[in-house]
Amino acid sequence: MSGYAPEQAASWAPRHNPDLFGHETVEKALLQAWSGGRLPHAWLITGPRGVGKATLAFRFARFLLAHGPAAGMDAGPSLFGDAPALPESLHIPEEHPVFARVASAGHADLITVERSWDEKGDRWRSEIVVQDIRAVIERFGMTAAEGGYRVCIVDAADDMNTNAANALLKILEEPPPNAVLLLVSHAPGSLLPTIRSRCRRLALKPLDDAALDQATGKLLPDLDAAERRGLRVLAEGAPGRAVMLAGQGGLKLLHGLLDLVGQLPRPDLAQLHAFGDKLARDRSGNSFQLLGELFRWWLARLVRAAAAGQIGGAGWHEVFPGETAVAQRLAQWQSPVRWAEDWEQFGRLLDRGESVNLDRKQMLLNIFAVLGRTAAR
Repeated sequence: MSGYAPEQAASWAPRHNPDLFGHETVEKALLQAWSGGRLPHAWLITGPRGVGKATLAFRFARFLLAHGPAAGMDAGPSLFGDAPALPESLHIPEEHPVFARVASAGHADLITVERSWDEKGDRWRSEIVVQDIRAVIERFGMTAAEGGYRVCIVDAADDMNTNAANALLKILEEPPPNAVLLLVSHAPGSLLPTIRSRCRRLALKPLDDAALDQATGKLLPDLDAAERRGLRVLAEGAPGRAVMLAGQGGLKLLHGLLDLVGQLPRPDLAQLHAFGDKLARDRSGNSFQLLGELFRWWLARLVRAAAAGQIGGAGWHEVFPGETAVAQRLAQWQSPVRWAEDWEQFGRLLDRGESVNLDRKQMLLNIFAVLGRTAAR
């Protein structure tokens, strides 16, 4: 597999990313709302993780900060000539001064709300707290520094605790003029109904294969064709997920795990222990956490495909060569219903192990012990 440095992903973080793929309809809706001169003050941008929600939010923020309020741009020809041409997209070129200032977090009229650093705990907070939102209230109480829009991006709104959500609600109920809030949400159902009702919703859908290939070709140009095909399956239409998986070696992790699963009920013990040792050496726990996520994803994929009789069929696409054979073999061990029960059991085992910081290698061995009993039935 070709190399990919995790730090490359930072250059394509939403604040720095000039490109948006596969969401032309949503972009057109934002352009039309702006050009009509009656732009809603709050937008709720929803969709799966990694699909481009934050990228869209920063793209729209740059556009608003660069263009300012529209002046009847959809009104047609005037008495003294044609109306200004409507921009065809929200794109702001990287050489534009607004782009550079947004990328460096140096634009006075853009406020970004994320989970903040807890100096006492010496770590990132697990939620957005009320102090973070109060900073928005203070900034929105001032006149725009450059006379145009003031824009606030909350990424992600799902991270707000109750006090923060109630504070944000006050802004939504009494929005200042020329202020726009862009709320990114992976799970809008978790938000207060009163917040959802005061926002215009934009739902971003997973990209189709052509748009995802275009995105990964631009974001991950060093990947070979086989890796790109595998990431297309794993990413499920979310280019941000593809970048994350490429940066953290997701394909290699899943391949290593399924290679061992395919050896059951008698896996190569030396290979299994070596795999467990590798996971244990990652003190951050990120590799094991990603492996657990991918394993649960793969088992869910197995259950769905086995129940529909689609393993190896027209709708089945391999993550890597040999995966189909492993899936077909496991599907013969027991019914999809029993695999669904095992999926829940493995999920509880992984969650419990992470919550009490159990030895990661031992958790891996426990999972293979369960799988070995299933294979031997």
